[in-house]
Amino acid sequence: MYERGITMAKVYIFLADGFEEIEGLTVVDLLRRAGIEISMVSITGKRKVTGAHQIAVEADLLFEDSDYGDADLLVLPGGMPGTLHLMEHEGLDKLLREFYSKKKPLAAICAAPTIFSQKGFLNGIKATCYSGMEDQLTGANVVDLPVVTDRTITTSKGLGTAIDFALSIIKDIKGETEARNIAEQILYKHYK
Repeated sequence: MYERGITMAKVYIFLADGFEEIEGLTVVDLLRRAGIEISMVSITGKRKVTGAHQIAVEADLLFEDSDYGDADLLVLPGGMPGTLHLMEHEGLDKLLREFYSKKKPLAAICAAPTIFSQKGFLNGIKATCYSGMEDQLTGANVVDLPVVTDRTITTSKGLGTAIDFALSIIKDIKGETEARNIAEQILYKHYK
């Protein structure tokens, strides 16, 4: 999916009020441990974003502060109503469509894969999402796996699969060895 072994990749993760904190911050933490540059982007117009469980996070930048020309991957965490806010953001919609049309990597976890479905990105590809929302993955070949990557889109089930999701992204960017190294560092025994 990516150019394996690149020295530095640039990833953006988009945060809206009501995002699932574990899904967002686990990705940020593990990618930074792997030496992957990841920026937390607020789509709210303010740097402070409050998650679904009232945990406030200071984003690195506001959506309007970047043109994302240096992005290698865009990531969407789930959570409610965060997923709905991400779905409704016009600038993010345009950016996601641009990435999809250029066959650049996209990733989403929990409820957020429904955003890709709503935009028609999942037609004919394998995808997963939060249990009970599978009927919202219109056009996808829904699979019951913690994480699935098909073509340039990675999807994952939810909070309990956040580590697997992050390790999958690390593997795609920096290779299997780095993903295993990070899993070992955090004493994660379930990495496959």
